[in-house]
Amino acid sequence: MPARRLTYEQIAEDLAARIIGGEYPPHTALPSMRELALLYSVSVPTIQKVHIVLRQRGLTYGVPGAGVFVEDRSDRD
Repeated sequence: MPARRLTYEQIAEDLAARIIGGEYPPHTALPSMRELALLYSVSVPTIQKVHIVLRQRGLTYGVPGAGVFVEDRSDRD
């Protein structure tokens, strides 16, 4: 039986927990979309949806040509 793939919501929850838990500190880059797609065994468009969710939650920000970075939330806690 093939492994069940995670939904973009589940991946976003996992990455959010990693960000909040400090695995990805403020202003550090997340792995590339391709790397995340391989890590979670999903397509790049799925990871694009994940990035939208994380951005909407205020956890990340994008820098054109450089990647997606963790937002500094220290002034929000």
